[in-house]
Amino acid sequence: MAQAIWKVIGASGFVGSSIVARLASEDIQVDAVEAPRLLTRTADAEKLIREARQLDGIIDTLAESFAGCEVVINASGLAAPDQEDVAPLLGANALLPAVIAIAAQRTGVSRVIHLSSAAVLGPVPVLTATPNTQPFSAYSFSKALGEEVLLKLRSFIEETAALGQAPGSEESEFPAAPSHAPAAVAGDHAVEICIIRATSVQGRGRRTTEAFAKIASSALASVAGRIPRRTPVSSNYALAEFVARVAGFEGSLPPIVLQPWEGATTESVLIDAGRRYPLHLPVPLCRALVATGYKVSELLGDCLTGPVRRVEVMWFGQDIDDSWARENNLVPQERVSEVLRTAHNALGAPRDRKFKN
Repeated sequence: MAQAIWKVIGASGFVGSSIVARLASEDIQVDAVEAPRLLTRTADAEKLIREARQLDGIIDTLAESFAGCEVVINASGLAAPDQEDVAPLLGANALLPAVIAIAAQRTGVSRVIHLSSAAVLGPVPVLTATPNTQPFSAYSFSKALGEEVLLKLRSFIEETAALGQAPGSEESEFPAAPSHAPAAVAGDHAVEICIIRATSVQGRGRRTTEAFAKIASSALASVAGRIPRRTPVSSNYALAEFVARVAGFEGSLPPIVLQPWEGATTESVLIDAGRRYPLHLPVPLCRALVATGYKVSELLGDCLTGPVRRVEVMWFGQDIDDSWARENNLVPQERVSEVLRTAHNALGAPRDRKFKN
């Protein structure tokens, strides 16, 4: 697949631009596709798929862009963890992925890689590739719904293709696209849809990275206890490399894969981003404060759930089951330390006098 044309939707965004740069460095021919802006308040996967199928004009526009393409990477979406207005979130993170998958199937695209977020799993101790999600905010719900929609579409496409009635083929009730120049889609063709759950991705120019560097450089930098704990904090470079490796993987892809762990711990990321040693707080105190924060947030309509969750991850971290990536030698180069140190330098904040490294 490395010799074919690849398309990246959302190529100008934080993640998309990193992916395009990585693909270009590997001499992969890549074209940018502009992401249409969609709004919806439909929060049911089946209804959302029906709504997506009715967007003929947008399906045609995307399908025309996908003509002759082997791989489509969807790096678009609305990354707004604290936003509460669901219409743009659901439109960008759930409805648009459905439209992209439908257009790709009806144009004969071989593979769709969709960038999701590990936030869909909620406060679990270990991030996994399970389809079961526990969203805790409007943002994580929209990303979880986008995953559910794509998993349902993947199953439907595979089932119909096994019967020789794949969407876009002559045997299907769903027509090929674009309508003015329909692609030739075989009855057994099934686009391979794979969801990549990105972890806590950091990089230059990202507000969350700047905010993390500010906290790490202050007296608020702290961890729970003294036992090293894995953290899902990662770099945009590693994510882009992983996306490229998954998209070009020669074998069959699972429905969901996790961005691999970059070797960082709760303490190491604070040291890299703050150039100071964090405080080691008693574990019972941290657990009590987190529990209290969630209760207060619940009383206030869950408006504090996002910030409380970020503090919880800073203190306790979160493990990652990246066994599939490791078994298939797809683990990218670790660059999170480099990214966080660059973020600290960009702040112009002095390193703590006690810090010797």
